Amino acid sequence: MGGTSPCASCKLLRRRCAKDCIFAPYFPSDDPHKFSMVHKVFGASNVSKMLQELPIHQRGDAVSSLVYEANARVRDPVYGCVGAISYLQNQVSQLQMQLAVAQAEILCIQMQQEPNLPTQIMDQDERSLLLSTNFNNMPQYLSFASSSNVIQDPLKRESLWI
Repeated sequence: MGGTSPCASCKLLRRRCAKDCIFAPYFPSDDPHKFSMVHKVFGASNVSKMLQELPIHQRGDAVSSLVYEANARVRDPVYGCVGAISYLQNQVSQLQMQLAVAQAEILCIQMQQEPNLPTQIMDQDERSLLLSTNFNNMPQYLSFASSSNVIQDPLKRESLWI
């Protein structure tokens, strides 16, 4: 930056901000927390090397990614972003399960309201079994998974089925 106000990185590192400071465009002086997180996780030297290796038009996106990853690492030092992704995948799986149960309940209600539907597909015993099924317990029967799609939920410390 080289002007009156040094960038956040130069302030934190207590050095003079040069005109060609690689950090100045991405870490303004009014947001020092942004650089402090990145510096804490990656180190100023490593960040500088990463930015210098990238074309100028990609540096802004790289800094955004570094800030996101640094914040995730500070919140969860072991899993970082992967912990957040695992948590969101678990939520998606739970919502898909709830949707499947709701769709099954709708189908059951529709079948009860329209008893004159053709029953060629299933016999009377199968149909009465379907109509008498308690769908509130359905998620335990629908939660099947192979060993290839089990991940550890770092937030709850339990396995997730995806």
